[in-house]
Amino acid sequence: MSGDQPMSLRFTIPLVLSLVCLAVPAWADYKAGEDAYDRGDYATAWHKWQPLAEQGDTDAQFNLGLLYYNGRGVPQNYAKAREWFEKAATHGHARAQVNLGLLYANGQGVPQDYKTAEYWFRLSANQGNAMALTELGLMYERGNGVTQDFVLAYKWYTLGTASGDKLGAELRDALAKRMTPAQIFQAQQLVREWTSKKP
Repeated sequence: MSGDQPMSLRFTIPLVLSLVCLAVPAWADYKAGEDAYDRGDYATAWHKWQPLAEQGDTDAQFNLGLLYYNGRGVPQNYAKAREWFEKAATHGHARAQVNLGLLYANGQGVPQDYKTAEYWFRLSANQGNAMALTELGLMYERGNGVTQDFVLAYKWYTLGTASGDKLGAELRDALAKRMTPAQIFQAQQLVREWTSKKP
């Protein structure tokens, strides 16, 4: 009866099975890297994640970026951290995007560039990343690379807070003391507009 199967089905089943067989060892290596990291064995984590990162695994790329950023299991190297964060960030990894934005905002491993930082923060914020939302608030409160705007800063802090960032709440509440009631109302209106557009 196998001869009666459509040609595409005969090739699809082995292809799917081979992909599953390849994915299982990769997942096991990733998990082994997580376990090593949790034990504080950062060198083993690096060795487990590095091949996966080279193969394009964005979580592994992000984790290598963290290892290089913090100097865990490898010498601290912001340029290497940027390299790995960027690989993951360009494929939509929200945490890699915000970390890449931080490198540019702080001039770590790259020349300080607020416009590039804002670009990465916005990509991450569009995915709901709480830290990115708060970082945008900081940029607008301080006027770093953007026109200083307390209304927009309040908006981003509020959105960061709603996504779980405690720092966003502290910064928003401190900023509110420097704003008029009309400015706060306007910022709250912007928050409502933002959240109504999100699925």
